[in-house]
Amino acid sequence: MARVIVVGGGIGGLAAALAITRQGHRVVVLEREAAFAELGAGMQLAPNGIHALDRLGLGDRVRESAVHIDELRFMDGVTGRHVVSMPLTGAYRRRFGNPYVVAHRGDLYRLLLRACRARADIELRPGCRATGYRQDGRSATAVLDTGERVTGDALIGADGVHSAIRRQLVGDGPPRVAGITVFRSVIPMARVPERLRWNRVTWWAGPGRHFVHYPIGGGAYLNLAPSIENGVTEEFADVPVSAEQVLDAFTPLGAAARRLLALGADWRSWVLIDRDPVPGWTDGRVTLLGDAAHPMLHYAAQGACQSLEDAVFLGDLLACPPAEFGLRFRLYNVGRRERTARMQHIARESTKLWHPAGAAAVARNAMLSAFSATELHDRVAWMHGARDFGPAVEGTAPQGVAG
Repeated sequence: MARVIVVGGGIGGLAAALAITRQGHRVVVLEREAAFAELGAGMQLAPNGIHALDRLGLGDRVRESAVHIDELRFMDGVTGRHVVSMPLTGAYRRRFGNPYVVAHRGDLYRLLLRACRARADIELRPGCRATGYRQDGRSATAVLDTGERVTGDALIGADGVHSAIRRQLVGDGPPRVAGITVFRSVIPMARVPERLRWNRVTWWAGPGRHFVHYPIGGGAYLNLAPSIENGVTEEFADVPVSAEQVLDAFTPLGAAARRLLALGADWRSWVLIDRDPVPGWTDGRVTLLGDAAHPMLHYAAQGACQSLEDAVFLGDLLACPPAEFGLRFRLYNVGRRERTARMQHIARESTKLWHPAGAAAVARNAMLSAFSATELHDRVAWMHGARDFGPAVEGTAPQGVAG
């Protein structure tokens, strides 16, 4: 039995802890904050993410509590016209083996946290801020800001886009500021006019901006998330902003979209950041996972799904003695880097679809409206249809079978 140190107690870190202990190892999760908690509002989980949760024994509970979405709907935010929808029932669920769901991030996080707390082989340590790592060929050590050192047979950096482990391992400097600000508000569904209470993830596309909304909390709330390309160059997060400022930023959108935006309250704002893909995020018995390895803009709605995929794939690979951990980490890195890099690029490029104006927006609408439901499913199959999250490796547990 090995002892694995996981730096970072977010969704990816907790999922990794569950996946690794299923191989008979012990895990210590070091969380920098004083308590294990997840910030944020709504999140989307495509079938691939739920398949990963199935592997962790949590899929049924997510399917029970999350909102099962009927379609992804693309609207022209200026004219208010419906452009195209991708249905997510019937053929979609049969093809991809799971629903497409939306939930509050905190709900998924608490589910993972309860599962970790129920296991004697997972130690959760809050208030432990890692600043780097050391290793000697037989072990890996997290160095904390207090000077304390926490040693195990291996170390996984799941400490997010500002990862201290990545800073030492990759050394690629601060994240890239995307020049886009996103605003978020969560409102009671009772405040939404009945004609706009759609069981859909809806995009309203406009010039240099777009607006997404969908139900969360079992349908009791509506998550509002408008974004604007405003050229911001400095990073900020969770900054309060007035409703008037939000409405002013989305003046080009039509009446229907603005009617929903006007319902928002207690708005918060973030600048979007990500990083360029890198081919290597492993150093001996140290590797990265989730946003520490491949942070992406949220526009592909795959950030959490990719962290869950990482956790399951890496957990399968660690069905081995500690002496093989370095090799298995390299196999994990090679097995995951192409898929995650493609996700990073898709997330960046998506604004070219959502943000055109004038004739370019008309051409986009004509192009999208020509797709059939089957063609739309074909286009997302590589993302949503994944069940094996990397190339098979001899000696690992079979994909799709929880340990």
